[in-house]
Amino acid sequence: MGLFKKNKTKNNQTEQAKSLDPKALNSLQKGMVSLIDLIAPSSIEVDFHFIRVGEKYYKTLFVIGYPRFVNPNWLQPLIDFDHSLSISMFIYPTSSPDILSDLRRKIAEMEATISNDIEEGKVVDPKVRASLDDALALQEELAKGMERFFQFGLYITLSSDTRDDLEEASRRITSTLNSIMLLAKNSTLQMEDGFKSTIPLAQDKLFINRNMDTTSLASTFPFTSATLTQDKGVMYGINEQNGSLIIFDRFSL
Repeated sequence: MGLFKKNKTKNNQTEQAKSLDPKALNSLQKGMVSLIDLIAPSSIEVDFHFIRVGEKYYKTLFVIGYPRFVNPNWLQPLIDFDHSLSISMFIYPTSSPDILSDLRRKIAEMEATISNDIEEGKVVDPKVRASLDDALALQEELAKGMERFFQFGLYITLSSDTRDDLEEASRRITSTLNSIMLLAKNSTLQMEDGFKSTIPLAQDKLFINRNMDTTSLASTFPFTSATLTQDKGVMYGINEQNGSLIIFDRFSL
């Protein structure tokens, strides 16, 4: 008899749970502490030139200018930059027939510009001639199937405890990028989108991209590692990946 009473009690509890009002359940869930509440920062401040999440300040830069020629591991100065930062790369494949059509139009425009300068007795702009040579070489490689075309976006987010430290780090990273022929701009008025683009969500909120072929894109792969060296600490050994010393102060954490 006790067994039958136990089963009957379970059935009554199941029927009562099914009969609960969905609105009442939603109200109950809203009043409970969720995982989002636990990991959410205490405050977020979005400014034209930075975003503050909790007690940390962040600034995002996007790259709009790239060197004409690059070597393998050419982003090493950026990866080895001595400051806390996040780097995001977004790669979008494009259709080769569409790119070939655009290239034909661009080549025709540049050839017309050069012809007009020659007819008017002007000196041909070397940048236009260099761009024409690059476009012709790329057109041939795409037509042969040796290269593919991609859209590439590179975003960098710096983080600091104070605004002054953030601005100083921003000036230093800009100088470092200029040394490898990269032109970066602050994501003014888009700091929130820039911050979201550099956290591990795989979401591009800025959509500031540059055309790249397969060879150039492959050279952006970071075949390097950041140094593990602090100003003070104990030497633990040598980093086998880049040969740098590992100096770390574990008591400063």
